[in-house]
Amino acid sequence: MPPAAELLNPSLRRRPFRAALFDFDGTLSLFREGWPAVMVGMMAERLRAAGLAGEPDAELRPHILDFVMALNGRPSIAQMERFAEEVRTRGGHPEPATAYLDDYLARLMAVVRGRWAEVTTGTAAAADWVVPNAHAVLANLGARGVALYVASGTDLAHVRHEADLLGLAPFFGPNLYAPADNTPHFSKRGVIERILAEQGIDGSELVGFGDGVTETQEVKRVGGVAVAVASVPKGERGVHADKRERLAAAGADVVVADYAEQEALVPWLFGEG
Repeated sequence: MPPAAELLNPSLRRRPFRAALFDFDGTLSLFREGWPAVMVGMMAERLRAAGLAGEPDAELRPHILDFVMALNGRPSIAQMERFAEEVRTRGGHPEPATAYLDDYLARLMAVVRGRWAEVTTGTAAAADWVVPNAHAVLANLGARGVALYVASGTDLAHVRHEADLLGLAPFFGPNLYAPADNTPHFSKRGVIERILAEQGIDGSELVGFGDGVTETQEVKRVGGVAVAVASVPKGERGVHADKRERLAAAGADVVVADYAEQEALVPWLFGEG
C-alpha cells in the first residue's frame, strides 16, 4: 500500500475492477476549489441581511458549512433548498431556491472564469488546475481496460467545458454525467445503476474516487470500494483533515490526498501484491 495512503477498512477486498467512477470538482478538477467558502459566505450574508442571524460568525458559518458539506456531491440546488429551510426555520420568508442558486453561481463563476482564462491563454497549464497526477491515474486505469465515468453535481455544460480545458475529456468519452441546467432530479445513484447495467457488472467490480459524502455512500451502497480523495487547495500538499473526517464517516475504505502515488495505489487496489 502506498505510504501516504490510509486504510480505513482492514477487511477491504482488493481485486481487479471493471469500472471506475470519479467525482469531478476536488477529485479531478480544482477550478472550483474554494466553493464551500463562497456558498457559506452567500448564505451567511443573506441571513444577516434579513435579520435572521444573531449568533457570531464563529458559530454561524460552521453551522452552515455542516449542512452544505453533508449534501456535497448532489446538485447545488439541493443545498439551496436546504438553505431555504434554514431561512424558514429562523422565522424568515425564503426566496425560491433557484434565486439563491443564481446568487451563488454568479459569485462562484466570477472566480472560475478567471481560472478558465489562465488555461485558455496559457498563463497556467492544465496540470496546474487538476488534483496532482489526475491524468496519470486515469491513464493507468484506462490501460487496464477499466471503463471510466464521471458523476458530478456541477452543471453538465460546465463539466464538459472544464473537462475539455483540462485535457480530461478523452479519458471519459461520452461518460460524463451531471445535472443539465441544474436539474434537481440528477443523482449519482442513478449514474451508478447505469454503470452496472451498461458494463454488466455487480457493485463489487466498481471503484469510486471522490471527495464528497454522496458518491462515497453510493459506491459503498452497491458493494464497491470507495477511495476518499481528501484534496487540499492548489499549491498545497497533504490530506484535508475536514474532508477526511466526513468521508471516513461516510464509509470510505481508503484515504489519499491526491494521486501522487497512483503507480503504487492502483496495483494495490487491484490486489497485485
